[in-house]
Amino acid sequence: MAGHRTIIEVSDAAALAAAAAERLIKRIDANKDRPAICLTGGSSPKRLYELLATDTYRNRIPWERVHWFIGDDRFVPENDVLNNMAMAKGAFLDRCAPAANIHAIRTDAANPDEAASLYARELQAFHGSGRLDPARPLFDLVLLGVGPDGHIASLFPGYPGIAVTDRWVVGVPEAHVKPFVPRVSLTLPPLASCREMLFLMSGEDKRAILGRVLAGEDLPANRARSNGETVWLCDRAALPEGDSV
Repeated sequence: MAGHRTIIEVSDAAALAAAAAERLIKRIDANKDRPAICLTGGSSPKRLYELLATDTYRNRIPWERVHWFIGDDRFVPENDVLNNMAMAKGAFLDRCAPAANIHAIRTDAANPDEAASLYARELQAFHGSGRLDPARPLFDLVLLGVGPDGHIASLFPGYPGIAVTDRWVVGVPEAHVKPFVPRVSLTLPPLASCREMLFLMSGEDKRAILGRVLAGEDLPANRARSNGETVWLCDRAALPEGDSV
């Protein structure tokens, strides 16, 4: 999974959302069958999601063909404000995408491990295989943010989930950062199975962790690489001094 990383600098959060939207639509357009997009939670993608619901972008997406997944979710009810997919649904999916094309993690399952098993089966059914093949990526685009400790999805530094390679999805009983609720997360192999992995880094509060990533620290954010293209889309405020591109 150690692929080349491209860093793209944009001026601000609005430019970042627009650039991300263009990359997402380009990946959708390249797949004439069933494009699959893996969304992310947290604050980083919200402006992008809201942009996709505007007429300018909404009318460019073949919603009936595109399937939407999520890289991780908090194990809370689907209508809870902490639920990642609920945020994406409220921002754009409910208004734009057919319900059958929205693949949420079942947070009404008995526990995070059961939810992980159910989601792995759903991913494998969509993919048509229980094996990942570099020649046939699971996703066209994987969106990711980075937490203040360097975690991606709900794969935290020093936690067992980051080392799992024999399962597509894992239950995470304990979070390393707020909110301290159990999680369900894709593991590194299915996240890597994409044509493009797109990191979104916006704002001064991302500067410290981005500096650690660019310095090569052993963090989940540095272990996550696409089998295809890995792109870090960063606005000026997020880039550490001296790291402008």
